[in-house]
Amino acid sequence: MSELEVSNHKVKEIEIKENKLYIQFYFDETLLSVEQWSLLFYSKDTDQCIHFSLAQISSLDGLGLFETVVDIEAYSWEFSQKVKWEIYVQSADNPKKRLLSSERVTGLLYYYYGKDNLVFFPYTTKRGELAFKASEPFLFAAIDKAIIRKDGSVFFTGYYDYPEWHKNEPSEINGALIMENDIDNQLTPFSLEEKAMDNSKNRFSSYRRFETNIDLTKEISSIKNIHYSFHIEISYRDEEEKRIDLKSNKLAYLPPNGEKYKQKKICTISQSKKRVKVRPKSVNKYLSISVSPYYYKQQLYESTSKLLKKWKNANKLLFLYKVLFKVVGYFPAKKYTIVFESYLGKQYSCNPRAIYEYIQNNHSEFKTYWSVNPRYLKNFEGKHLNVVPRFSIKWLFIMARADFWVSNSRLPLWIPKPKHTTYLQTWHGTPLKKLAADMDEVHMPETNTKMYKNNFLYEAKNWDYLISPNAYSSEIFKSAFQFNKKMIESGYPRNDILHKNHSKEEIDKMKEKFSIPLDKKVLLYAPTWRDDQFYKKGKYKFDLELDLHKLRKELEDEFVVILRMHYLVAENFDLSPYKGFAYDFSNYEDIRELYLISEILITDYSSVFFDYGNLKRPMIFFVYDIESYRDKLRGFYFDFEKTAPGPLVKTTEEVIASVHELKDSVSSQKFNDFYNKFCYLEDGHASSRVVNEVFLK
Repeated sequence: MSELEVSNHKVKEIEIKENKLYIQFYFDETLLSVEQWSLLFYSKDTDQCIHFSLAQISSLDGLGLFETVVDIEAYSWEFSQKVKWEIYVQSADNPKKRLLSSERVTGLLYYYYGKDNLVFFPYTTKRGELAFKASEPFLFAAIDKAIIRKDGSVFFTGYYDYPEWHKNEPSEINGALIMENDIDNQLTPFSLEEKAMDNSKNRFSSYRRFETNIDLTKEISSIKNIHYSFHIEISYRDEEEKRIDLKSNKLAYLPPNGEKYKQKKICTISQSKKRVKVRPKSVNKYLSISVSPYYYKQQLYESTSKLLKKWKNANKLLFLYKVLFKVVGYFPAKKYTIVFESYLGKQYSCNPRAIYEYIQNNHSEFKTYWSVNPRYLKNFEGKHLNVVPRFSIKWLFIMARADFWVSNSRLPLWIPKPKHTTYLQTWHGTPLKKLAADMDEVHMPETNTKMYKNNFLYEAKNWDYLISPNAYSSEIFKSAFQFNKKMIESGYPRNDILHKNHSKEEIDKMKEKFSIPLDKKVLLYAPTWRDDQFYKKGKYKFDLELDLHKLRKELEDEFVVILRMHYLVAENFDLSPYKGFAYDFSNYEDIRELYLISEILITDYSSVFFDYGNLKRPMIFFVYDIESYRDKLRGFYFDFEKTAPGPLVKTTEEVIASVHELKDSVSSQKFNDFYNKFCYLEDGHASSRVVNEVFLK
């Protein structure tokens, strides 16, 4: 990776030498002045800040390389509080920027503070950000080399170390590499063989080096896909002959610079060909091995798809793809064929799912497909759906000849809708914030106000039918989308499930599926996205202003919290400090079950509160930035502050107070007025009304 390809607030290198932590990172030098900016260590748990000065090392085309040196012992008291330290670049006049980690930051780096028997170490969060914390000593370990062999075995080399060995290293250590599968969590041990290493160029020269060979040839051929993760377990006897057992975290996979991170090979396992992949999983770079069946047709299809992807990245070939779509669109339609898509192919959810399920249960004459973003195929596994990867050749032929399209968000502008295709746009919410043509200003990436409106309205011209949940929405949709075709004022199909009777046993089964304690009530936090906070187009930032530490302290005896972010929000929250209290279900396919198991909804300006209102349960509106959102970003269609069917609060303390006050109470004239305006059509039969109007006519 070249310097210019690096994000301008990303770590290049991090090292610990003696008692010093050295952090080098890239930043736009036109924004960063070493006199005004600093590196900030911030703890949410204690609200404490520590500032460290910067020094610039080099510069290249406006991208500067900066360094901070942290004297760990000088701040040993602060660091020894065992809290997580988030790391930012900050100045007095600019918003702080979270420092992104790099693939070279691992749990192998640490400083052992013998005085308090603690280790201080940097690590990478699930969101790929740099953090720092202290803990009791534990076993540090990583894999640095993996070689797949054709006989179905994988050869590993790696390191491990235990800080207390620096005082008195045992003479004999017994260790094993433990492999865990994701089918039944079976653990398989493999012996470790000590290996001498050249310390002259090795940054982990004090660590023990090992090698081992794992055997995959005993895999069950009937298992379609299986994934493995790894950790190390060590045992030895201390000076008093007491047996000590140690276990590492999941092993990171850290090949030296220049070596491949991802490998795959076709092997013969259990007398059948399997595809074996070795790769670092997620931003934490944990080692993962996957074994899956190998089919020649699948290989041919994947190769074709990769070639097609390259084609689409070249403007001329993308043009040919568009032309091919248009040509195929002149072929006769495949009658009774429906293509469904939800949230750009990311989910099996929302109104398209509800309509699909109604058709499957009542009208078998239809042939149905789901258009799926290839990166989200896992969300559709095990559901017995006809899945077709979005923008593949197969997808092109099915889409171009389909009788019906059903989507809850916009399709790409370049897709030419054939004359024989009926396009049902279900949309995905009752509007509070202004939409499309009604927006005064657009703050989204890679567009401007005029371009955004023109593109939106251009695609909306393709819609033949548009679902509306109520008369209020119908009027706004006509204006915002400039829609003048058939409006189906039916209520939202996705809310049909909320009007069915659900027994306590059913709710308990749902909780068990989510591993939520049956004796706890559920708070569902489901905020929307902010147009002006983004990483790039289609990926939005979200700063979690709700203080989970305070919530847990006040509410954990009675409640747990579920986080459900908008589908455009890119964050993955590290909830490990709140295990057993806070759960992140942002990637769970459909929010409807989360509605059903929750007692109170906490939201902001998201349209989820219109749907949740069907359950007649309490709602709290956490609107810490309402002035900015209302006056700058979007604007509202009605006086939200007067009409909201629940209290509007701006702090976590007010959220807690509202939870205690509301509990099961929703009886108010304001809520009744809200329900009668927005939920009056919802009766459990919206799907039937839509299907009769669009597909059976």
